[in-house]
Amino acid sequence: MRGFGMIAVDHVGWLDHSRPECGPLDAIVRPTMVAPCTSDVRVSHGWAGQRGDIILGHEAVGVVDEVGALVAAFKPGDLVAVPCVTPDWLSAGVQHPRRVSHDTGEQASYKFASSKDGVMAEYFHVNQADANLARIPDGVAPEAALMAVDMMPTALRGVEVADVSFGETVVVIGIGPVGLLAIAGAALRGAGRVIAVGTRRASQSVAMHYGASEVVSYRDGSLSDLILARTGGSGADKAIVAGGDAATLAQAVRLVRPGGIVSNINFFGESEMLQLPIGDWGLGMADIDIRGSFCPGGGEIVASMMQMIRYGRIDPTLVITHRFDGWDALPKAFQLMDQKPDDLIKPVVVLD
Repeated sequence: MRGFGMIAVDHVGWLDHSRPECGPLDAIVRPTMVAPCTSDVRVSHGWAGQRGDIILGHEAVGVVDEVGALVAAFKPGDLVAVPCVTPDWLSAGVQHPRRVSHDTGEQASYKFASSKDGVMAEYFHVNQADANLARIPDGVAPEAALMAVDMMPTALRGVEVADVSFGETVVVIGIGPVGLLAIAGAALRGAGRVIAVGTRRASQSVAMHYGASEVVSYRDGSLSDLILARTGGSGADKAIVAGGDAATLAQAVRLVRPGGIVSNINFFGESEMLQLPIGDWGLGMADIDIRGSFCPGGGEIVASMMQMIRYGRIDPTLVITHRFDGWDALPKAFQLMDQKPDDLIKPVVVLD
């Protein structure tokens, strides 16, 4: 079968791989719509180390093509959303609620384009289908469901980990699709003031629509100084990091007041180093929590995201700015995600 992926570091293109085999608990899905992600692009540039000959992609909706003999909840022909994180639910690791995304080790529940081929292929494999698929309900468009497999659960996980409460001042750093949906989530959790940090013109109006009170540009000076000035020197209650680099994370610690939380859902490169001036952390005693979390896995979380869409709590399709049709458009959509022109937030590719 044909798939689009990483031939080697900095070299993407079409690959010819065998169709995956279906185990007794598993499913084979034929994608009908996929979305390239910044994480795919970064992996292709070696951010996760040297690798190659692997099909990329972890955001897909599709049609079940085959199920294993022990699969009870799904059958061929079902239209499903596929979570980007598909844990091994038989692993001892998932018995701890904070290790669901790390079943047998760090981020091990994230299997697409990591321990096996991803979803940008004619067919892809889903382990333990009954627990790792979600049927798309009536009233949820496929492109909305596609945003529920990674963008929404990652963003809302960042809001949960930040423990956003009523009336708080929350800074969301990075207004790509995940940051924008984190703004929506913070507003739903009752934040009083939501300060968005970013420069992309296409994103700024969406940020305001989702509940941002204002948008700050990191190009105007030190990010922490800008936020401290806007909050009268007190700083924010919570910061959600959805973009930037390791220096951005250090700035987030400085702009949060004592007792606050920095919640990171950004993907850093493995070669980056975090340098945190200890004075900005109150000599280590500022009661500022630094929390990093990964997208939760499994079909139930995606189903809950689609309930929010179905009943009008969030419209995630506002982050989709570019739509493409057909397999031949997939390299162009991937390249667009790599180049990130100013009018881009998120591209999707309709395959069927």
